[in-house]
Amino acid sequence: MANIYDVAKRAGVGIGTVSRVLNKSSHISDPTRQKVLAAIKALHYQPHTAAQSLARRRTNTLGCVIPFFTGNFFAQLLCAVQKKTSEFGNDLVLYSVDLANKKETFLRRVLSEKRVDGLLLVSLEITDEYAKRFLRQKLPIVLVDSFHDQLDSIKVDNDEGAHTATTHLIKLGYDKVAMIDGQLKSVPARLRLEGYKRALADHGRAFEERYFVACDFTDEADGFNREAGYSGMLQLLDLGSQRPRAVFVSSDIQAIGAMEAIRDRGLKVPDDVAVVGFDDIELAQYVGLTTMRQPILEMGELAVDRLMELVRGKREKDFKHRFATELIIRESCGAKRRLDHRLV
Repeated sequence: MANIYDVAKRAGVGIGTVSRVLNKSSHISDPTRQKVLAAIKALHYQPHTAAQSLARRRTNTLGCVIPFFTGNFFAQLLCAVQKKTSEFGNDLVLYSVDLANKKETFLRRVLSEKRVDGLLLVSLEITDEYAKRFLRQKLPIVLVDSFHDQLDSIKVDNDEGAHTATTHLIKLGYDKVAMIDGQLKSVPARLRLEGYKRALADHGRAFEERYFVACDFTDEADGFNREAGYSGMLQLLDLGSQRPRAVFVSSDIQAIGAMEAIRDRGLKVPDDVAVVGFDDIELAQYVGLTTMRQPILEMGELAVDRLMELVRGKREKDFKHRFATELIIRESCGAKRRLDHRLV
């Protein structure tokens, strides 16, 4: 098998020149470049990828710190991230944060071990201290579904999406609109609560604690899971005659659990309780769930694209991208049924 010395000898150049051609250096004349490429082709030379990575001080590996692998939102996002990472010829290292202190443990490891060329931080906050450390060490990082003013970020408009969902239920005429949220340590959970409160205020309604459930009683997936939605809905139904007439639920998988709880109590969706979710996961269309669609796959793909730009040294602009959400109306909110009644 030919090596770099064989290529250099055949082309009549030094091995440093061959290396610069392989690494696409601009400091090589075109005739010399063509001569080296011809030698590579004639000898069927295959450069050693590990050696190339070492020479460029790269690992060809990206890291991703994410709250959980099991949540539907995170699972779909990871599919997009993994696919896009592979298209760039890179590997992906995943760090799953199931406890609050693990996030900073992983951030410290990423900074000290230098096993990855860049990092995606998903749905997690980063302190000013760690933001400065990433900038100081020039280790590329992109925040996904989160924000820091000094770092590149890609997020969905959680506040506005929650405002739209709640407003939709209010405009349908429901007088008691509740909310089931995730854990309030979660960035999206807090922003969606702000949107819910703002929609109530915009329509002259007071925020009532009894109509708000934060799923802080579960450690799994930041409260964004079916069991949390089920338990949260039972808590609202236990209000009896004061139970809400409609509920905005902070994630689709929670909303599916909430719909189960409504039916297990012998009630109907949307006749007795209307439901709107958030995400538009694949399962939502099969259960007729009205929801706020966020472009999960597009977020994952754009995050990897931007991270690779940083890895390759393109730092010419501050990158803050915000995706809008879209209201997808199905059966669970009652809007279609009300329209049908008007048409009869």
